[in-house]
Amino acid sequence: MTGDISTEEDQTDLQTRRARGEFVRGVSGFRRAIGDPETPAEPGRYHLFVALNCPWCHRVTLARSVLGLEQAITLDVAFPNRTGEDDPEGPNLWEFAPDRIASLTGAPLPECTAETGTGAGLRLAKEVYRREGSEEQSVPILYDKRAQRIVNNESAEIIRMLDAHADALGSTVSADARVVLWPRDPARQAEIRELNELIYTTINNGAYKAGFSSDQEVYATAFAAYFDSLERLDQLLSDGRAFLTGDAFTEADLRLFPTLYRHDPVYMLRMKLNGARILDYPHLWRWLCRVYGLPGVAEAGSLLHCRQGYFGRSWNGVVPLGPLKPMPYPEAYGHPELAEG
Repeated sequence: MTGDISTEEDQTDLQTRRARGEFVRGVSGFRRAIGDPETPAEPGRYHLFVALNCPWCHRVTLARSVLGLEQAITLDVAFPNRTGEDDPEGPNLWEFAPDRIASLTGAPLPECTAETGTGAGLRLAKEVYRREGSEEQSVPILYDKRAQRIVNNESAEIIRMLDAHADALGSTVSADARVVLWPRDPARQAEIRELNELIYTTINNGAYKAGFSSDQEVYATAFAAYFDSLERLDQLLSDGRAFLTGDAFTEADLRLFPTLYRHDPVYMLRMKLNGARILDYPHLWRWLCRVYGLPGVAEAGSLLHCRQGYFGRSWNGVVPLGPLKPMPYPEAYGHPELAEG
C-alpha cells in the first residue's frame, strides 16, 4: 500500500469489516511506472484494457482523451456485464466479447472489442493477469505490448503517468494547448491533493460503500458523507470559478467527473444515493456540463454501458429507461441552464 488515502482505501481490519457488511475496496497489485528504465515513454508501446461502465476505467479513458493520446495508446473495451454462473471460468469476470448482446438494446455494443493488446486473443481480463501468475481480475490495466507484461492497474497512478509523459507518449495536442492534470506548482498540487482525498474517500469510493455495503449503519454514514461533500463542492464552485481549483481543468476535476456523470441516471437508484440529483446543486451541475463539453470528454465514456453494466447485473437484469425529465441523459449535460439558482 502507498498510504495515500486519495489512491486506495485503508485495509485495517479488512476481514472483520467485510464480514459485518462493509464494502472495502481492494488494493491494486501492479505498480510499475512509465518512465522507469524498463518501461520508457514511447509512442505506440502501451495499451489499455478497460470497461466503459467502470468509473476507475473512466478516469483513464478521460486522461487518454483530453491529453490527446487516443492514437498513441491502443484500447480494448470489455462488455459491461461480467460473466455469469454458467461461464466455464466462473462468474463476475470482465470479458472481451464484441458479439455479446446487450439487454438494453437487443444488439451488440459497438464500442466493445476483442482482446488485441497481448496478441493472444484472450477472452477474459483475468487471463491477462494469469499470464503473470496473478489472480487479480480488475480493470483498468495498463499493458506494455513490447515487453508483454502489465505495467500498472491503479487508475490514480495511470492518469498521472499519462499526464507526465504525454509528449513522449505521442500526444497529438501541442503542449501549450493541452491540459495539465498535475501542475508543477507545489501550492496547486497541495490543493489538488486535498480535493483528491475528499473526492476519493467520500464520493468515488463513497458511492460504492453506500451501494454495495450490506450494513445499514455503514450505508447511512457513506450516504451522509457523500451528500455533505457534494454540498461542500457546490459551495466551492459558487464563487464563479470554472473548475475546482480555478480556471484550469486538473486531476481533481477529472477524478470527480466519472461519479457525478453517473449520479443522476444511475447512482441515485443503483447505489441508493437518492438524497438529491446533481441537477439540484446549481454550481456542480454547471461544472458537470462544462467538463462534459470539453474536447474528448463525451467520447471517453458511455452512459449506455453504465446503465447496462450496473443494472444488468442486478437481481433481475432489467435496465431502467429513465430519467427522462427534464430531458434524457447524457443530452442533459449539454444544458447548464437546467439548474436553478
